[in-house]
Amino acid sequence: MSRLIINAVLLLIVHEIYSVATATDQETCESDRLMEEQCRIHNYKTVKPLLDYFRQVQNELEDKEIKEKKLNELNSDLIEKYHDIVRIHEKFMKEEALLDEYKNKVLKGESDLQLSQNKVEKLQSEINSKQNIIVKLKGQLADKSTNLENCELQFKNLNSSIIEKDEKIKRFSENIQNNTEHQKTLEMQLENSKTKLMKQDKDIQLCQSEIDTLNRTSENIRKQQKKIEMEFKDSQTKLIDKVKENHLCQAEVDTLNKTLLNSIIPSSCSPFGDSDVHPLNVSGIGFFDVLCNSQLAGPGWIVIQQRVGGNESFNRDWATYRKGFGEMDSDFFLGLEKIHRITSLQRFELYIHLVAVNGSVFNARYDDFKISDEDNGYALSLGKFDETVIGDAMRDGENMKFTTFDRDNDSDDGNCAVGHKSGWWYTDCYYCNLNAPYGEYLICYLRNPLKEAKMLIRPKRSDEEVSN
Repeated sequence: MSRLIINAVLLLIVHEIYSVATATDQETCESDRLMEEQCRIHNYKTVKPLLDYFRQVQNELEDKEIKEKKLNELNSDLIEKYHDIVRIHEKFMKEEALLDEYKNKVLKGESDLQLSQNKVEKLQSEINSKQNIIVKLKGQLADKSTNLENCELQFKNLNSSIIEKDEKIKRFSENIQNNTEHQKTLEMQLENSKTKLMKQDKDIQLCQSEIDTLNRTSENIRKQQKKIEMEFKDSQTKLIDKVKENHLCQAEVDTLNKTLLNSIIPSSCSPFGDSDVHPLNVSGIGFFDVLCNSQLAGPGWIVIQQRVGGNESFNRDWATYRKGFGEMDSDFFLGLEKIHRITSLQRFELYIHLVAVNGSVFNARYDDFKISDEDNGYALSLGKFDETVIGDAMRDGENMKFTTFDRDNDSDDGNCAVGHKSGWWYTDCYYCNLNAPYGEYLICYLRNPLKEAKMLIRPKRSDEEVSN
């Protein structure tokens, strides 16, 4: 631009010089017309270089204007492109901001994806755990199906037994009818015997004297048991001989024998000071053998349950647990009905003796043990717990009815006796089960499995009273 301005100024100066030169030449030419042509020639020669230069300058100016116009156009295009670049830059900045926003969203998405992945892994772990539970439940269901088949088989056997018993009852009814007729005959014979007996009062009085002697002897039976048994046998032999001699009625002899047995055979192990099998006579159930023990916790204990070798299955039905099962020199359960009858006579205490697999010995004691009758499910009652070397684990089953695989009396959704393969006073299911399968499941409060377990009862008295 500055160069164009300079050229314009020079052009003006040349123009002024040309004007002055022309004016000078005209004045000269006016004074000398003759020299007009020379003037023209002189002027032409003088001005021609200037005109040529002027034309050149004018051409350059025109070129400059064209170039300036083009430059302006280029500047305009440049400005427009600059504005386009500014808009593109602004758009780029916005897109960069959006890209940053997208990056943040992607990072957040990756974080959410990681959280989702963790949740998926956790859910997968839970699914695997539930699948394991389902597999376990399927196994239990298979066991229950097997037990159900066993129960159906037992039901069929019981039904067959009932039919056989109905036939026996029918035969017994016929026998009773025959016995009734025979009884009438015996009554007539009894009348005849009474007539004969009236004639033999003296002999009967002698027999009664001997019976009284036996009754007085029975009062000291706890101290002289063996002696009394011998005397009883001798007296019974003498009595039978005298009955034969005096033609006494056999029914009276049986009555006397039963009276003597009731006076001699006790209802607990208190009279015995050893650890052996002895007969008991319990009201409501009669005579049966029990294992007495005077070694573990003093004299006079009745062993009602024993696990010493695992030779006996305790997965039994209700009827078997009611009656009792096993051998007294091995594993056995005395029977729910016998235990109920014994503990209903008076107050009994319970002693539990446990030996762990590692040889450790534990025990527990309750001061008022009893179980109810069958109508009330042989429900368990313990009394006060004596602080010994194991916890009060039996308390969990107190007031609970007895449960077997064919009679569910527990509070669990299923049948604990089926799952744990043994009858017991279950809740849901147990902390202590001395009837559990022998091995790792035979526990009572202790973590270590047991190799020996015994339940013993005796009347609630001191050791001194029992020994005396």
